[in-house]
Amino acid sequence: MKFAFIGAVEFSQEMLKEIIHIGYLPSIVITQKSRGVNADYIDLEPLCKQWNVPILKEDELNKEYILEALKKYNLDYIFCFGWSRLLTKEILSIPKKGVIGYHPAKLPMNRGRHPIIWALFLGLDQTASTFFFMDEGVDSGDIVSQVDVPVYYEDDALSLYNRLIETAKIQIRNLLPQLESDTYIRIKQQHEISNYWRKRGKEDGRIDFRMCSRAIYNLVRALTHPYVGAHLIYKEKEIKVWKVKEEKIYLPNIEPGKILKIEDSNILVKTYDNGIWLLEHEFTELPKVGEYL
Repeated sequence: MKFAFIGAVEFSQEMLKEIIHIGYLPSIVITQKSRGVNADYIDLEPLCKQWNVPILKEDELNKEYILEALKKYNLDYIFCFGWSRLLTKEILSIPKKGVIGYHPAKLPMNRGRHPIIWALFLGLDQTASTFFFMDEGVDSGDIVSQVDVPVYYEDDALSLYNRLIETAKIQIRNLLPQLESDTYIRIKQQHEISNYWRKRGKEDGRIDFRMCSRAIYNLVRALTHPYVGAHLIYKEKEIKVWKVKEEKIYLPNIEPGKILKIEDSNILVKTYDNGIWLLEHEFTELPKVGEYL
Protein backbone atom coordinates (compact mmCIF):
# COMPACT_ATOMS: atom_id res chain seq x y z
CA MET A 1 0.00 0.00 0.00
CA LYS A 2 1.51 3.30 -1.13
CA PHE A 3 0.52 6.40 0.81
CA ALA A 4 1.61 9.95 1.56
CA PHE A 5 1.30 11.53 4.99
CA ILE A 6 0.33 15.17 5.61
CA GLY A 7 0.46 16.77 9.06
CA ALA A 8 2.16 19.36 11.22
CA VAL A 9 1.11 18.99 14.87
CA GLU A 10 1.84 16.73 17.83
CA PHE A 11 -1.07 14.46 16.89
CA SER A 12 0.46 14.06 13.41
CA GLN A 13 3.76 12.92 14.88
CA GLU A 14 2.12 10.41 17.21
CA MET A 15 0.08 8.95 14.33
CA LEU A 16 3.11 8.77 12.04
CA LYS A 17 5.12 7.01 14.75
CA GLU A 18 2.33 4.47 15.25
CA ILE A 19 1.92 3.87 11.51
CA ILE A 20 5.66 3.21 11.15
CA HIS A 21 5.69 1.08 14.31
CA ILE A 22 3.08 -1.31 12.92
CA GLY A 23 5.01 -1.74 9.71
CA TYR A 24 3.78 0.86 7.21
CA LEU A 25 6.20 3.42 5.77
CA PRO A 26 4.93 6.46 3.85
CA SER A 27 6.26 7.20 0.38
CA ILE A 28 6.55 10.90 1.29
CA VAL A 29 5.64 13.25 4.12
CA ILE A 30 4.37 16.81 3.61
CA THR A 31 4.54 19.14 6.60
CA GLN A 32 4.61 22.83 7.44
CA LYS A 33 7.88 24.74 7.36
CA SER A 34 6.76 27.11 10.13
CA ARG A 35 4.58 27.07 13.21
CA GLY A 36 1.81 29.03 11.49
CA VAL A 37 -1.44 29.10 13.48
CA ASN A 38 -0.96 25.81 15.34
CA ALA A 39 -0.02 26.11 19.00
CA ASP A 40 0.81 22.37 19.00
CA TYR A 41 3.00 22.56 15.87
CA ILE A 42 5.78 20.00 15.70
CA ASP A 43 8.61 19.41 13.23
CA LEU A 44 8.29 15.99 11.58
CA GLU A 45 11.69 16.19 9.89
CA PRO A 46 13.71 14.38 12.62
CA LEU A 47 11.32 11.40 12.54
CA CYS A 48 11.43 11.29 8.73
CA LYS A 49 15.24 11.40 8.74
CA GLN A 50 15.32 8.55 11.25
CA TRP A 51 13.37 6.35 8.82
CA ASN A 52 14.81 7.81 5.60
CA VAL A 53 11.38 9.02 4.45
CA PRO A 54 11.34 11.88 1.89
CA ILE A 55 9.88 15.06 3.35
CA LEU A 56 8.75 18.36 1.88
CA LYS A 57 8.02 21.45 3.99
CA GLU A 58 5.50 23.96 2.72
CA ASP A 59 2.77 26.08 4.31
CA GLU A 60 0.51 25.76 1.24
CA LEU A 61 -0.14 22.44 -0.47
CA ASN A 62 -1.28 23.73 -3.85
CA LYS A 63 2.25 24.56 -5.00
CA GLU A 64 3.03 22.86 -8.30
CA TYR A 65 6.11 21.03 -7.00
CA ILE A 66 4.07 19.58 -4.10
CA LEU A 67 1.41 18.32 -6.49
CA GLU A 68 4.01 16.80 -8.81
CA ALA A 69 5.77 15.13 -5.88
CA LEU A 70 2.52 13.51 -4.73
CA LYS A 71 1.61 12.37 -8.24
CA LYS A 72 4.90 10.65 -8.96
CA TYR A 73 4.48 8.02 -6.23
CA ASN A 74 1.34 6.42 -7.73
CA LEU A 75 -0.37 6.64 -4.33
CA ASP A 76 -3.21 4.49 -3.09
CA TYR A 77 -4.02 6.87 -0.22
CA ILE A 78 -3.10 10.15 1.36
CA PHE A 79 -3.40 10.38 5.15
CA CYS A 80 -4.04 13.93 6.35
CA PHE A 81 -3.83 14.06 10.15
CA GLY A 82 -3.33 17.49 11.68
CA TRP A 83 -3.51 20.05 8.87
CA SER A 84 -5.59 23.18 9.45
CA ARG A 85 -6.36 24.02 5.82
CA LEU A 86 -8.83 22.42 3.43
CA LEU A 87 -7.35 20.26 0.68
CA THR A 88 -8.01 21.25 -2.90
CA LYS A 89 -9.96 19.08 -5.35
CA GLU A 90 -6.72 18.44 -7.23
CA ILE A 91 -5.01 16.97 -4.15
CA LEU A 92 -8.09 14.93 -3.24
CA SER A 93 -8.04 13.37 -6.71
CA ILE A 94 -4.37 12.29 -6.63
CA PRO A 95 -4.55 8.98 -4.69
CA LYS A 96 -6.38 6.09 -6.35
CA LYS A 97 -8.43 5.12 -3.31
CA GLY A 98 -8.91 8.41 -1.50
CA VAL A 99 -7.71 10.76 1.24
CA ILE A 100 -8.23 9.74 4.86
CA GLY A 101 -8.66 12.57 7.34
CA TYR A 102 -9.13 12.79 11.09
CA HIS A 103 -11.42 14.88 13.28
CA PRO A 104 -11.59 14.63 17.09
CA ALA A 105 -15.37 14.96 17.33
CA LYS A 106 -18.47 12.82 16.95
CA LEU A 107 -19.19 13.45 13.29
CA PRO A 108 -21.51 14.44 11.71
CA MET A 109 -21.89 16.75 14.73
CA ASN A 110 -19.28 19.32 15.66
CA ARG A 111 -17.52 19.71 12.35
CA GLY A 112 -15.16 22.62 11.85
CA ARG A 113 -12.56 24.42 13.91
CA HIS A 114 -11.01 23.79 17.34
CA PRO A 115 -12.98 20.65 18.27
CA ILE A 116 -11.06 19.91 21.48
CA ILE A 117 -11.31 23.49 22.69
CA TRP A 118 -15.04 23.84 21.98
CA ALA A 119 -15.87 20.43 23.49
CA LEU A 120 -14.27 21.47 26.78
CA PHE A 121 -15.55 25.04 26.74
CA LEU A 122 -19.13 23.88 26.13
CA GLY A 123 -18.85 21.33 28.92
CA LEU A 124 -19.59 18.28 26.77
CA ASP A 125 -19.31 14.93 28.54
CA GLN A 126 -18.44 13.02 25.37
CA THR A 127 -16.61 13.52 22.10
CA ALA A 128 -15.19 11.01 19.61
CA SER A 129 -12.15 10.04 17.57
CA THR A 130 -13.12 9.87 13.88
CA PHE A 131 -11.31 8.82 10.71
CA PHE A 132 -13.13 9.61 7.47
CA PHE A 133 -12.71 9.93 3.72
CA MET A 134 -12.12 13.58 2.92
CA ASP A 135 -14.20 15.35 0.28
CA GLU A 136 -14.49 18.98 -0.79
CA GLY A 137 -16.64 19.80 2.23
CA VAL A 138 -15.58 20.41 5.83
CA ASP A 139 -15.37 17.11 7.76
CA SER A 140 -18.30 15.80 5.70
CA GLY A 141 -16.98 12.61 4.05
CA ASP A 142 -17.81 8.99 4.78
CA ILE A 143 -16.69 7.70 8.18
CA VAL A 144 -14.41 4.63 8.30
CA SER A 145 -13.68 4.48 12.04
CA GLN A 146 -15.29 6.25 15.00
CA VAL A 147 -14.86 5.61 18.72
CA ASP A 148 -16.60 7.54 21.50
CA VAL A 149 -14.27 9.29 23.94
CA PRO A 150 -15.46 10.44 27.39
CA VAL A 151 -14.78 13.95 28.64
CA TYR A 152 -14.40 14.16 32.42
CA TYR A 153 -14.83 17.19 34.68
CA GLU A 154 -11.16 16.92 35.64
CA ASP A 155 -10.04 16.98 31.99
CA ASP A 156 -8.21 19.86 30.41
CA ALA A 157 -6.97 20.35 26.86
CA LEU A 158 -3.81 18.29 27.41
CA SER A 159 -5.47 15.29 29.07
CA LEU A 160 -8.23 15.15 26.46
CA TYR A 161 -5.69 15.60 23.64
CA ASN A 162 -3.69 12.66 25.00
CA ARG A 163 -6.78 10.46 25.41
CA LEU A 164 -7.71 11.12 21.79
CA ILE A 165 -4.19 10.22 20.67
CA GLU A 166 -4.28 6.91 22.52
CA THR A 167 -7.73 6.12 21.11
CA ALA A 168 -6.64 7.01 17.57
CA LYS A 169 -3.58 4.75 17.87
CA ILE A 170 -5.80 1.76 18.57
CA GLN A 171 -8.06 2.70 15.66
CA ILE A 172 -5.21 3.11 13.18
CA ARG A 173 -3.83 -0.34 14.07
CA ASN A 174 -7.14 -1.84 12.98
CA LEU A 175 -7.83 0.52 10.10
CA LEU A 176 -4.61 0.24 8.10
CA PRO A 177 -4.96 -3.50 7.29
CA GLN A 178 -8.60 -2.84 6.34
CA LEU A 179 -7.56 -0.07 3.96
CA GLU A 180 -4.87 -2.26 2.47
CA SER A 181 -7.28 -5.15 1.87
CA ASP A 182 -10.33 -3.01 1.00
CA THR A 183 -12.31 -4.56 3.87
CA TYR A 184 -13.25 -1.30 5.61
CA ILE A 185 -16.85 -0.14 5.94
CA ARG A 186 -17.85 3.35 4.77
CA ILE A 187 -20.62 5.03 6.73
CA LYS A 188 -22.27 8.04 5.13
CA GLN A 189 -22.78 10.99 7.43
CA GLN A 190 -26.25 12.26 8.30
CA HIS A 191 -25.72 15.80 7.04
CA GLU A 192 -29.11 16.96 8.32
CA ILE A 193 -27.95 16.67 11.96
CA SER A 194 -24.55 18.27 11.46
CA ASN A 195 -23.32 21.54 12.93
CA TYR A 196 -20.13 23.53 12.39
CA TRP A 197 -17.92 25.07 15.08
CA ARG A 198 -16.42 28.42 14.11
CA LYS A 199 -12.84 29.60 14.39
CA ARG A 200 -11.99 30.79 17.89
CA GLY A 201 -10.98 34.44 18.21
CA LYS A 202 -8.85 36.14 20.85
CA GLU A 203 -11.89 37.58 22.63
CA ASP A 204 -13.21 34.06 23.09
CA GLY A 205 -10.27 33.47 25.44
CA ARG A 206 -10.91 36.44 27.72
CA ILE A 207 -12.13 35.67 31.24
CA ASP A 208 -15.12 37.81 32.21
CA PHE A 209 -16.00 37.34 35.88
CA ARG A 210 -19.62 38.14 35.08
CA MET A 211 -19.64 34.59 33.74
CA CYS A 212 -20.61 31.78 36.09
CA SER A 213 -17.78 29.87 37.74
CA ARG A 214 -18.38 26.73 35.64
CA ALA A 215 -18.12 28.70 32.40
CA ILE A 216 -14.80 30.22 33.55
CA TYR A 217 -13.54 26.80 34.61
CA ASN A 218 -14.45 25.36 31.21
CA LEU A 219 -12.85 28.27 29.36
CA VAL A 220 -9.53 27.96 31.20
CA ARG A 221 -9.26 24.18 30.88
CA ALA A 222 -10.15 24.40 27.18
CA LEU A 223 -7.34 26.83 26.36
CA THR A 224 -4.59 25.56 28.65
CA HIS A 225 -1.49 23.76 27.33
CA PRO A 226 -0.82 22.83 24.57
CA TYR A 227 -2.95 25.80 23.48
CA VAL A 228 -2.57 29.55 23.97
CA GLY A 229 -4.12 29.97 27.42
CA ALA A 230 -7.10 32.00 28.64
CA HIS A 231 -6.46 35.54 29.78
CA LEU A 232 -7.82 38.37 31.90
CA ILE A 233 -7.12 42.08 31.81
CA TYR A 234 -5.60 43.77 34.87
CA LYS A 235 -4.43 47.40 34.77
CA GLU A 236 -4.69 47.27 30.97
CA LYS A 237 -2.33 44.30 30.77
CA GLU A 238 -3.14 40.83 29.52
CA ILE A 239 -2.53 38.15 32.16
CA LYS A 240 -2.53 34.48 31.16
CA VAL A 241 -4.40 32.00 33.36
CA TRP A 242 -3.61 28.29 33.01
CA LYS A 243 -5.50 26.59 35.83
CA VAL A 244 -8.47 27.44 38.07
CA LYS A 245 -10.72 25.75 40.63
CA GLU A 246 -14.38 26.38 41.35
CA GLU A 247 -15.36 27.48 44.87
CA LYS A 248 -18.91 27.19 46.15
CA ILE A 249 -19.76 30.39 48.04
CA TYR A 250 -22.90 32.37 48.72
CA LEU A 251 -22.26 36.11 48.60
CA PRO A 252 -25.28 37.48 46.71
CA ASN A 253 -24.44 41.13 47.42
CA ILE A 254 -20.82 40.99 46.15
CA GLU A 255 -20.18 42.03 42.55
CA PRO A 256 -18.41 39.77 40.06
CA GLY A 257 -14.69 40.35 39.65
CA LYS A 258 -13.94 41.35 43.24
CA ILE A 259 -10.89 39.66 44.80
CA LEU A 260 -12.07 37.94 47.99
CA LYS A 261 -8.94 36.22 49.23
CA ILE A 262 -5.27 35.61 48.39
CA GLU A 263 -3.42 32.59 49.73
CA ASP A 264 0.22 32.39 48.64
CA SER A 265 -0.17 33.10 44.92
CA ASN A 266 -3.72 31.68 44.67
CA ILE A 267 -6.42 34.29 44.10
CA LEU A 268 -10.11 33.82 44.90
CA VAL A 269 -12.38 35.96 42.72
CA LYS A 270 -16.15 36.42 42.91
CA THR A 271 -17.96 35.24 39.80
CA TYR A 272 -21.59 35.79 38.83
CA ASP A 273 -22.79 32.84 40.90
CA ASN A 274 -19.89 31.59 43.05
CA GLY A 275 -16.14 32.00 43.21
CA ILE A 276 -13.13 30.86 41.22
CA TRP A 277 -9.56 30.27 42.41
CA LEU A 278 -6.83 31.36 40.01
CA LEU A 279 -4.21 28.67 40.69
CA GLU A 280 -1.75 28.97 37.80
CA HIS A 281 -1.37 32.43 36.30
CA GLU A 282 1.21 34.91 35.07
CA PHE A 283 0.77 37.81 37.49
CA THR A 284 4.23 39.30 38.05
CA GLU A 285 2.78 41.46 40.84
CA LEU A 286 -0.18 40.11 42.76
CA PRO A 287 -3.30 42.30 42.99
CA LYS A 288 -4.79 43.05 46.40
CA VAL A 289 -7.88 41.79 48.20
CA GLY A 290 -10.76 44.11 47.39
CA GLU A 291 -9.50 45.02 43.93
CA TYR A 292 -11.44 44.05 40.82
CA LEU A 293 -10.42 41.94 37.85
